[in-house]
Amino acid sequence: MALKKTTIVGQSFPRVESNAKVTGTAQYVDDMQFGPNLLYGRLKRSPIPHGFITRIDTSKAKALPGVRVVVTGPDYPGLTGLYLSDRPTFAVDRVRFVGEPVAGVAAETPELAERACELIEVEYEELPGVFDPEYGASPAAPLLHPDLDSYACAPFIFRQSGTNISNWFKVRKGDMEAGWAEADHIYEHTYRVPHIQHVPLETHVAVGQVDGNGKVTLWSASQSPFAQRNLIAKSLGISHSKLRVITPYLGGGFGAKAGVSMEGACVVLALNAKGRPVKLLMSREEEFYTTFVRQGLVAKIKLGMTRDGRITAMHNTYYWDAGAYTEYGVNITRAAGYSSTGPYFVPNVHADSFCVYTNHPIGGAMRGFGMPEIHWAIEQHIDRTAAQLGLDPVQVRLQNCLKDGQETVTGMIMHPTGLSQCIAKAAEAIEWDKPSKPSGTGKRRGKGIAAMWKAPAMPPNPGSSATIRFNEDGTCLVNVGGVDMGQGALTVAAQFAAEGLGISVDDVRVNTVDTDYSPYEWQTVASRITWSMGNAIVRAADRQEPGHQPSKLRHQPHGVAAHRRQAVSMEGSVVLALNAKDDRSSC
Repeated sequence: MALKKTTIVGQSFPRVESNAKVTGTAQYVDDMQFGPNLLYGRLKRSPIPHGFITRIDTSKAKALPGVRVVVTGPDYPGLTGLYLSDRPTFAVDRVRFVGEPVAGVAAETPELAERACELIEVEYEELPGVFDPEYGASPAAPLLHPDLDSYACAPFIFRQSGTNISNWFKVRKGDMEAGWAEADHIYEHTYRVPHIQHVPLETHVAVGQVDGNGKVTLWSASQSPFAQRNLIAKSLGISHSKLRVITPYLGGGFGAKAGVSMEGACVVLALNAKGRPVKLLMSREEEFYTTFVRQGLVAKIKLGMTRDGRITAMHNTYYWDAGAYTEYGVNITRAAGYSSTGPYFVPNVHADSFCVYTNHPIGGAMRGFGMPEIHWAIEQHIDRTAAQLGLDPVQVRLQNCLKDGQETVTGMIMHPTGLSQCIAKAAEAIEWDKPSKPSGTGKRRGKGIAAMWKAPAMPPNPGSSATIRFNEDGTCLVNVGGVDMGQGALTVAAQFAAEGLGISVDDVRVNTVDTDYSPYEWQTVASRITWSMGNAIVRAADRQEPGHQPSKLRHQPHGVAAHRRQAVSMEGSVVLALNAKDDRSSC
């Protein structure tokens, strides 16, 4: 439902939380005070990348004064994972990467917790490791997940039995032999992209506590409060009603804080702490090798091109370094398959995108969800092929980029995009046709052109919701499930509500997320919150119920508060709600 008239959306407003952040009063998880009962959690981690756990002895740690909780993998063997449930909270029988938790402790001080971890004795039978995804996909590689077939798995993930391939997404289009025969030049090359750590300013942190009724509250620095509740509850075999996730202000995420990283371990420690809160805070060092990283990639690109620059065929193979467990990795592999040729019309395509287990840290989501990695390879390859044929890379892109009505790699018909005009305008803006070293300057100006697209890889109808509640004075409270991690989601929510109701942004308050009270939101990922959550807010604001007509109020910005005060005094508080997933409204 589109807004009828824009007066607030499109304007620049101060961030609604800016005062709290610049004055230091904004509460992040690590800022929250839990009193003298707070216990400090630490994780005993594997020093080797791959091996069986042959012996673990926690007796010395349990005997240390001030240590209140010690847990190991066999205590909680349930598995978790967004699309493929393959990861235990603590390693049970084997470890698969350096830094994998094998035990957890909670103690009266951080120093005692550290000492307790040192006292836990673990013996390993070291096994050969896999450190290259291409090798990992081969029959010669050691098998890292022998039980792959038994893991719970989403229906759109295609694991390969008896291999390290947790997902294989493939595309076949046209006639490859005809495509190669038509080409005047065929060029093949391999490109590599390493793992990358997100490095949000706030490291991963969580606090868990069990109340007298056995309900766990988890205060979590998370992009995915509802997904965390779902995944942790299922892995521990507890009711979703027994787990509450609260996310206050979040100090950056970029994908690192989507899904479940170390939060399940915090819940496990809290379940054994007899009502005392337990804090688990990652150091910056731990962030680099024990939390999610962007997956590495080995990309093999083979391209056929005619002398005049027309692409006739493309054979691309992507080996994704998923790390020890998959988390988002299997779905990133799928997204890369959808986009496997870049935004170009290629009549003949053979593409394979493999998600491969290795003994590296766990690969997760990061800005772009697999797109920067594959386009790093595709765009370089087009440049190199054009250079070998003596062609202008801009003209090659203009000739081959997808145009209205052409078929994509997956057989869909492209709608109008303006991609050709975009490439042409970009080339004009950087003066592509002029020398890179202007006469007499002594300086060389670097220039380059690249084009990319991004395939959506979200599950069908992931869902966004919003509620709007009017206060007695005509102001309103907006509840949403989206997380503001610096991108301005709370301010966007306030603007949408103010626009839809015809009131000032100053009269709107937006709450941070509490899964017990916030309406459902799938996750804050995929740059979707403004559109998805925003539409839920607009629809809630536009919902008409007896005695309340917000669509009329939108055109009455003066005196609207007094008008609504009268309505509230007659009807009591009004809650307008919409779930964007199935387009149902309720009051």
